[in-house]
Amino acid sequence: MAHILEVRGLAKKFGALQAVKDLSFKIKRETISALIGPNGSGKSTTFNLISGHLKPDKGRIIFEGHHLEGLPAETVARLGLARTFQTPQVFSHLTVLENVLLAVYQRKRPGKISSLLRTPEFFRKEKAAREEALYYLERFFLADEAHREAGELPLGKLRYLELARALALRPKLLLLDEAASGLDPREKEDLARTLAELPREGLTLFWVEHDLNLLMGLAEEVIVLDQGRKIAQGPPSEIQKDPRVIQVYLGEE
Repeated sequence: MAHILEVRGLAKKFGALQAVKDLSFKIKRETISALIGPNGSGKSTTFNLISGHLKPDKGRIIFEGHHLEGLPAETVARLGLARTFQTPQVFSHLTVLENVLLAVYQRKRPGKISSLLRTPEFFRKEKAAREEALYYLERFFLADEAHREAGELPLGKLRYLELARALALRPKLLLLDEAASGLDPREKEDLARTLAELPREGLTLFWVEHDLNLLMGLAEEVIVLDQGRKIAQGPPSEIQKDPRVIQVYLGEE
């Protein structure tokens, strides 16, 4: 199957506001795709519909052969779709390591008997889980922060932590919502280098971001929204020259 995600005729209305209108597109497997558009164009609503945080008024969302429309977010996540948020959502009272361990435990929960009796198998699995969590922290430059409370981290490191936790779920598709927002130039370079490796490891990324230079350097395909509708889709080289996209962003022909 060449495409991991297909959206057909998706629509969502909030009162009199039609946030998403007859939206259709496909996302290729093991690529980085971008979703762009001016503020209020429907990007976050689209992500919320795909990830199960909102129910569509109509349309189809097909992920790995599963119809997602109407499924709760936790069910969508179990199918292999993870996401990050514009405001990082972490457990601020837990350590950085514990935040990522929670994601590992969602996949590798020790058996009840071994947990109660603290058998050698329990300790072996605990050790393996900690090593795996530390691996994800290292990938996002957080190994030195492992025992620090998550609530003490600055914004850039909070974004790294949310990404590390999302990867620890081992999803097939990861939705990134403003993952580079608030990062300084060096942090953006580190982030771009790490994320560019992930499609080669079997992960598909679908990314909403305001830093168009960053996205255009990483994405294989770009989808452009305006007022809830798709106005263009194609490789960055075509999107940057598309007169409809230029008009939406610059307000000129």
